[in-house]
Amino acid sequence: MSIRHITDSLIAQFPRFGAVGAIMLACAASGCSIAIPMASSPNSALWRGAPDDATGSIAKPAPKLSRHLDAEDLRRAMAAMSTALDPQGSGASVHWDNPQTGAKGSFTPLGQAYPLDGKICRAFVADIEAGETDEKLQGAACREKSADWALTEAKLRKI
Repeated sequence: MSIRHITDSLIAQFPRFGAVGAIMLACAASGCSIAIPMASSPNSALWRGAPDDATGSIAKPAPKLSRHLDAEDLRRAMAAMSTALDPQGSGASVHWDNPQTGAKGSFTPLGQAYPLDGKICRAFVADIEAGETDEKLQGAACREKSADWALTEAKLRKI
């Protein structure tokens, strides 16, 4: 069976539409598809110029220094961490304590500060004692030029 014979038989089946009808029928039956995003209202993301791929990953929550510290312990610990990680500092360990709760600890910077995504970062090791818990941590923190240090990583270290 030749292509001409198939085309002629299709045209014969659709005499009103002729060749155009046969081509439209062939396209419709070819199995190809076109995805057209349909926005339900002018307030949808497509109309506002938002990216059409809204299935990005969920950001990780910020790391926690320790779940055993109360708000005041955490404030004192973060102040000690800021002092220890300061690139202009001595690089020595900085100790902190809270006489009210008995929590205490220290931060020791590791290596030199380094730039990362427009921020200054530095690695550290920390020892934290709160109640019956003694945690040895390893982590890193970053800060923008005029901002406070923020943890980027904190995990228990193996001794």
